[in-house]
Amino acid sequence: MTDQRAERDFVELTDGYRPELLGHCYRMLGSVHDAEDLVQETYLRAWRSFHGFEGRSSLRTWLYRIATNACLNALDSRSRRPLPTGLGNPSSDPADPLVEQSEVPWLEPVPDAMVGARASDPAAIVASRESIRLALVAALQHLPPRQRAVLVLHDVLKLRAAEIAEMLDTSTAAVNSSLQRVRAQLDQAGLTEDDIVEPTEPDQRELLDRYVRALEDKDISAIIKLFTADAVWEMPPFTGWYQRPAHIGGLIDAHCPGGPGELRLLPTRANGQPAFAMYMRGGDGGWRAFQLHVLTLTAAGISHVTAFFDLSLFPMFGLPATLPADEQPPIVADTP
Repeated sequence: MTDQRAERDFVELTDGYRPELLGHCYRMLGSVHDAEDLVQETYLRAWRSFHGFEGRSSLRTWLYRIATNACLNALDSRSRRPLPTGLGNPSSDPADPLVEQSEVPWLEPVPDAMVGARASDPAAIVASRESIRLALVAALQHLPPRQRAVLVLHDVLKLRAAEIAEMLDTSTAAVNSSLQRVRAQLDQAGLTEDDIVEPTEPDQRELLDRYVRALEDKDISAIIKLFTADAVWEMPPFTGWYQRPAHIGGLIDAHCPGGPGELRLLPTRANGQPAFAMYMRGGDGGWRAFQLHVLTLTAAGISHVTAFFDLSLFPMFGLPATLPADEQPPIVADTP
């Protein structure tokens, strides 16, 4: 077989796995930028070894083995990526000065479009969205890398303990023992994700419409009414996080530099959740990228907002850095 023919075969056989491998690397690393690099490395390693692939495992399992080991190697020299909620207790006074730590490698959101399951399989789409929820990925970052890999391979990818043991060059007993330890760790630390009962689609759209209007109007009273009693607001790279609607409203009132009519929100999706790109009006009347909000919805209201200040995320989501002065962004009715 010529190299050109082999390359065509390799691309044809493997290219469809890219989105799910990106999702896997993202769960392991907590960064969409790092995950893209590791997927590229996975395909390079796979191409170099393709001539020796003998089919003793499925092609998918073989690619996951390469990707997992590439992630583990990368994590040897990288710190875990937290969110502010993983660093300590909530801030007591929303009017206090904000503390920024830009040097911390914060957890990043991932666009649904980059890791989405095939649209022809509704069950796979639901499973894919659940497995990249921001709270779940944040919880994974608290685990040592190999335990993280075992949990993801078993609980997300549904691989058998024996398959995982072969991928990680360990024993089935060691895998089962690791699963028991990691679940106990997550339970003890309170890091498991609660079951979230989302509102029905019409109620969800109405709630998101209210969120857009309240923030664009900077209507603090309306903002407070959006949130559940124990709701959380956090915004890396600032270390503080805030719990309960009144504190969230106070934070926005005290620290959001935009006034009524000076903010615009564009709908998107991140981590299987509704999200918004927020733009702030500049001196020339145009709108400049400001934050990316990822929301957790429940039947009782919004339970969590993570507002990311990292503007390098906007291109990942296909979002413009600026909007024209006369731009009137679409609101939630167009959200996928």
